[in-house]
Amino acid sequence: MTTTLPAPQADDLQHDFDATISDDRRIEPRDWMPDAYRKTMIRQIAQHAHSEIIGMQPEGNWITRAPSLRRKAVLLAKVQDEAGHGMYLYSAAETLGADRADMTGKLITGRQKYSSIFNYPTLTYADVGVIGWLVDGAAICNQVPLCRASYGPYARAMVRICKEESFHQRQGYELLLTMMRGSDKQRAMVQEATNRFWWPSLMMFGPPDHRSPNTEQSMQWGIKRHTNDELRQRFVDMTVPQAAKLGVTLPDPDLRWNEERGRHDFGEIDWSEFDAVLKGDGPCNTQRVQHRRAAHEDGEWVRDAATAYAAKTAARRAEKKVAS
Repeated sequence: MTTTLPAPQADDLQHDFDATISDDRRIEPRDWMPDAYRKTMIRQIAQHAHSEIIGMQPEGNWITRAPSLRRKAVLLAKVQDEAGHGMYLYSAAETLGADRADMTGKLITGRQKYSSIFNYPTLTYADVGVIGWLVDGAAICNQVPLCRASYGPYARAMVRICKEESFHQRQGYELLLTMMRGSDKQRAMVQEATNRFWWPSLMMFGPPDHRSPNTEQSMQWGIKRHTNDELRQRFVDMTVPQAAKLGVTLPDPDLRWNEERGRHDFGEIDWSEFDAVLKGDGPCNTQRVQHRRAAHEDGEWVRDAATAYAAKTAARRAEKKVAS
């Protein structure tokens, strides 16, 4: 609930908030913040949390089919990490007054979004490595600056998440190196997976700056440190030499080094595809949300049991306190 304050007091609080942002200090849960800042943070953190939870599905699909016990264990550990990231982030959103059940309800009814990349299928085992290399690599580019975000609980959660994401990226790259040293069929599988995930990975950074409705304000508030296009360029420059080391070709005939800019030029992204996926018309949108909804409904008895147990434990403690 928003409390209306007298104008002088509201001005002082706004001044303190602005000074904190200007001095590159952190906003903490008990600090006053504008309603728009709070809403923006809840939206961003919730979408990030949803992405981690939905992101368990594409790779989780391959746990039982991974080719060795070692690969199964590695993939299982990664999917478990993603669940943990979601929990960190839901907890961070709760410090802003968001309700976890409400956030979950918005996810499974389509009222809150998650990263577009998770609406693409994982058709072969090579996709597991390519997701680690490209998708987690893009996530690292996007998320490392968030370790310096102005909202304290979010920034601190991101420190641990980024460390684990970096490990995931190395795991994916190691898997691809192994496959590229294998048979012609394995090398072809890696190339085909790269072809499918390259452009969706570039879309992960969001729309171009001139179409991004939130970037300017988020940068003014110290939530974001770089624009979508800046982060996308950084990812391309980072990934090109990695692709050369792997021996795969990135599927962009316009990709080339620009000596004058000191950066890589790359082709135009099909933003109509991005818009369609965001609107729910991606290859796996319906499947991902239905699966999450079913899991939520199947787990209702667990939540009810935990709630009943907590109430029973609290009652016993209260009885013992009265008795003593």
